[in-house]
Amino acid sequence: MTDKDDYGGKLRGASILVVDDEPGMRNFLTKILGSRVKRVEQAGSPGEASKKLDDGHYDLVIVDNIMPGRTGLDWLEEQHRKGLFAETILITAYADLDTAIAALRIGVSDFVLKPFRANQILGAVARALDRRFLRRDNTLLRHELHAGGSMAGKLLGKSPAMLAVRAMLEKLAPLPTPVLLTGASGTGKELAARHLHQLSARRDKPFVAVNCAAIAPDRIVPELFGTVEGRERLTPGLLLLADGGTLFLDEVVQMPETLQSALLRVLEDQRLRPEGAEREIPLDLRFLFATNADLPKAVAEGKFRADLYHRINVMQIEMPALKDRAEDTVELAALFLSQFQASLCLPGLELNEVTLLKLRSYDWPGNVRELKNMIERSVILGEFPEEFAGMGTVTGAQAIESLDFVVQRHIMHMLDECKGNRAEAARRLGVSRKTIDRKLALWSTD
Repeated sequence: MTDKDDYGGKLRGASILVVDDEPGMRNFLTKILGSRVKRVEQAGSPGEASKKLDDGHYDLVIVDNIMPGRTGLDWLEEQHRKGLFAETILITAYADLDTAIAALRIGVSDFVLKPFRANQILGAVARALDRRFLRRDNTLLRHELHAGGSMAGKLLGKSPAMLAVRAMLEKLAPLPTPVLLTGASGTGKELAARHLHQLSARRDKPFVAVNCAAIAPDRIVPELFGTVEGRERLTPGLLLLADGGTLFLDEVVQMPETLQSALLRVLEDQRLRPEGAEREIPLDLRFLFATNADLPKAVAEGKFRADLYHRINVMQIEMPALKDRAEDTVELAALFLSQFQASLCLPGLELNEVTLLKLRSYDWPGNVRELKNMIERSVILGEFPEEFAGMGTVTGAQAIESLDFVVQRHIMHMLDECKGNRAEAARRLGVSRKTIDRKLALWSTD
């Protein structure tokens, strides 16, 4: 197995800067890294490297310690004060204890002695990037769990309203344009944002969701932008951790004024300055926004900056209320029922004909979130609430016609999901195979 086979998967997608005054060493490192990483660039001096850091963002910096004018350690210490968040590897021909201690003190990731073989530097690079991406993923996971975000889920529904939403998301997915998602609480704005992210070329990069109403006003700017507190306290913010991916800001009307001002600059320049940093860091981010409030009214009342509103309101997608896409209720209810029965390991409930009609005719003021909570509660209690229970009767020709339509559409959709397997469809629906056969025979004669 080649070195590329061993390390390519770990290094792929990384951006690396090589800083060394010797052209031979720079070219050697570029040659062995170039085919394995997304981008590798060279700098022949600390001054040239500083300019490159001003213009671009790197995951890893490999720097020689002994260079004309100053040492690599002195340069790294200066860069950390300015706001260098990249991993660093120091290469040197002098393995004295003082240099090793100084490297550890300023946070160097690894220490490689010259002369070294290709597999040694590749191993050091792979370890440094592993640590970097592991820390990033752990931080984002803690943020997601603390925020109570939806880490999974599908944007379901085949109603005309949802088909229009999907079509617009597909159209916008390849573009960098900001998108504002509006609609009542529980209509699936975050699911739509995640769906757009998955459709885009950024799907393999982070999706970071931030609820602006859930973070204290005095903490939201450092949490998003990060902080630099001396050479030993570099805390990357969510903006930098999401670099290359998508940042979703929910409840934007709750943004404090300080964040509105800072965010406007980021949107215009795609650069951020962490608190306490001397350098602005280039970003590559797709911004998505959401609100259930009347933003134009908030602008008129002076609660939201007009310039920021116009900057984020380039493309707007209104998420439809569940009552306006009642035909999707059955599909959603069946999915939630299946999910909760499996996750809670509890007996299933039957979505019989009367229950289906009642679900479809209810207004759902809390939208999809209310439906999901009701299904979970019903699975736990072992029965649907009285207003949705299937023991009632349905009267009137229009009600019977609606009921037949709901049942037929639901069963045909489930058969489609099961690729025509009637036994599996019956199992998921919580009915007998004979019921499916009887319904299909009835419809075939209509």
